[in-house]
Amino acid sequence: MSKEYNLLLDPVCNIARDAGAAIMDIYATDFSSERKTDGSLVTEADTAAETIILSALTYLTPNIPIVSEERIAIGDFPDISGRNFWSVDPLDGTREFVKRNDEFTVNIGLIIDLKPVLGVLYAPALDILFFGAGFGSAKRVVNSEECSEIKCRSAPIEGIDVLVSRSHSRNDSLKDYLVDKKVNGYVPCGSALKFGLLAAGEADIYPRFGPTSEWDTAAGHAILEAAGGYIETLDGNPLVYGKYKNKFLNPSFISHGKENV
Repeated sequence: MSKEYNLLLDPVCNIARDAGAAIMDIYATDFSSERKTDGSLVTEADTAAETIILSALTYLTPNIPIVSEERIAIGDFPDISGRNFWSVDPLDGTREFVKRNDEFTVNIGLIIDLKPVLGVLYAPALDILFFGAGFGSAKRVVNSEECSEIKCRSAPIEGIDVLVSRSHSRNDSLKDYLVDKKVNGYVPCGSALKFGLLAAGEADIYPRFGPTSEWDTAAGHAILEAAGGYIETLDGNPLVYGKYKNKFLNPSFISHGKENV
């Protein structure tokens, strides 16, 4: 991985923390939520965090466009013809934020040539930060001080632990996919925090058959690959980015901790 991308990690982590602080200020209030045209929730925390991130990333890398969830929602599609861009979800897991269960994240991912090369995930209510930019570089910081390297684990002999969404029901596609696999248990979790847990070896697989957008996965995808994992679509191809003709929607995918899972 280019040294240039690694040099971006510290400032991007700081940007995520600043956005997280703004989110927590609102989390402490009697905030309200609204529904966007696609039915998803949005709060003032989403927009406050997005303002911080867009301003800081524009200053940090003025020549790299930014694809951000809330800007796309109002029809602001940047020019990504150069195949390089930031993919940002200022508050991933708004449902979890509204439910006040603490499982929401700030997602900032860097896409180069339509592939994720750098990712930062910050869960401000839990004060857990995941980041990585290239194989072997994945790290987790807990309580702003305990930094440790993380990596995906090999599947335990007692069976795999499967990450599932806390706010979305398990569907038949998930059941069909797991029918021939030895499952030890399920790990419910909200937001992109699932990618952090998978990268840290706290689960083995995250199948996703429901709708997601690129900003939901880009940061976590980069961190997962830095920890030795990977994501593939149901036809076995890598999950790629820059799908602007499809409004940046992802197909169904499987996130793996190790090749043997």
